[in-house]
Amino acid sequence: MRLLLVEDHTELAEWLGRALRQSGFAVDVLGRGDHADHALLTQPYDLVILDLSLPGMDGLDVLRRLRSRERPASLPVLILTARGSTSERVCGLNLGADDYLTKPFELDELEARIKALLRRSGNQVPVVQVGRLEFDTTTRLPSVDGRPLSLTPRELAVLEVLLARIGRPVARETLFDKVFSFDEDARVEAIEIYIHRLRKKLDGSGAAITTLRGLGYLIGEARDAADA
Repeated sequence: MRLLLVEDHTELAEWLGRALRQSGFAVDVLGRGDHADHALLTQPYDLVILDLSLPGMDGLDVLRRLRSRERPASLPVLILTARGSTSERVCGLNLGADDYLTKPFELDELEARIKALLRRSGNQVPVVQVGRLEFDTTTRLPSVDGRPLSLTPRELAVLEVLLARIGRPVARETLFDKVFSFDEDARVEAIEIYIHRLRKKLDGSGAAITTLRGLGYLIGEARDAADA
């Protein structure tokens, strides 16, 4: 899942971006409202974490412009700010924010709110199952036969995107956009490495990733499991 973090406090932005990446998210970090507005016009995101006091363009103006372009409004926006008065909360929610968290905050609470917004926006079921592979969409933890499946953050991100579109092929370029942030030095071919690693780790789980030429990758039950 790819997130946009808009925060002008450099140290906080760097710390938060690093923490979210370690949790398996791809994160683009920007410090100006006008830059965020441009990124939202040109890049695909699954969720926005938006500060309000920003140079270039106020966070509420970024939100207002985003919602004016969406038909219907669908991209989840979590406002993260020190401006916590009731009137500002009401204004942000009325403009289309989906949640509001004031600084200082606990990282665990922020991650829990992010997961809840992503589940809600994607209409996700609590647990996705393919073969003996289970993925808890609340905790974002995969398991096989009840035992945790050890994945790197990037492998987890690829698996999560495939499972969110179960039964539908996902183009390599779409996976790349969801898994890598724009400031990372990576090529779209890198996705093939993570698909290869995931296939090895899913071996024997009853789940398999199939390559559909010209369409992308599809996760589903392994053929031998489906025939059993």
